[in-house]
Amino acid sequence: MKLGSFRIAGRDTYGAISGDAVIDLGARLGPRYATLRKLLAEPDGLAIAREHVQAGRVDASLAEVAYLPVVPDAEKIFCIGVNYADHLEETRIARAAHPTVFLRYAASQVGHDQAMLMPRESAQLDYECEVAVVIGKAGRRIAVAEAWSHVAGYACYNDGSVRDWQMHTSQWGPGKNFLATGGFGPWMTTADELDPRREPLQLTTRLNGEVMQHSDTSLMIFGIGELIAYCSTMLPLAPGDVIVTGTPGGVGMARKPPRYLAVGDTVEVEVSGVGILRNRVQADQAFPV
Repeated sequence: MKLGSFRIAGRDTYGAISGDAVIDLGARLGPRYATLRKLLAEPDGLAIAREHVQAGRVDASLAEVAYLPVVPDAEKIFCIGVNYADHLEETRIARAAHPTVFLRYAASQVGHDQAMLMPRESAQLDYECEVAVVIGKAGRRIAVAEAWSHVAGYACYNDGSVRDWQMHTSQWGPGKNFLATGGFGPWMTTADELDPRREPLQLTTRLNGEVMQHSDTSLMIFGIGELIAYCSTMLPLAPGDVIVTGTPGGVGMARKPPRYLAVGDTVEVEVSGVGILRNRVQADQAFPV
């Protein structure tokens, strides 16, 4: 099952994807399940969603919707740095004993087919294809062996990074949190249909059609179970929380010469079993956007 968040006729909602159409679960299920995050928080939420999918009635064409980040109101967004060996090598960063964790804010994200914004303050906006893990069951100090039972699903993520601001200090937060620089979408595929333990997920980035990154999740330094265990040690994980699991080699800043994004570029991040997240780069003209 594929679940995502959308704006339909000026109203923010969420739903399930059925072919080229959407089942508007937000409208059908009412205030108790008003957002995807609230649906995930209900023990029977996904089962209720499946009932509507199996009924076969749709509410809107995908062509009619504007995509929002998969979970627009995530309580916590953990991001993992240098988690693929080839990216570690190209950045010349020493391998750490523990995952490198930084945080993103929800306002730094955009949905599929929405504009990633090039800041006025930098010309070093970079792409990073990643797999996002969406949490479906709460937990604290989750054991690695139990971690997979806490996953609701998987999504594409473009951890757009403003490199010069990222490198202002050893803390990466500024370069990872410019307004509308991270892509999250187009939807998540639920964990009952996609399991990286059985078959690694393939990740690909295309910039204006040219392949820039290609790898798979078997090459991660810290696996998904380890990341869930580590992040849940700091804070209890809640349904709708997101762990963005790191990017492989091939990022723009490591190329010779560097290949940063430019206004007018189109970036695609594809994850096998999920789909393709597409964003066009536009100039950040004003605030608010």
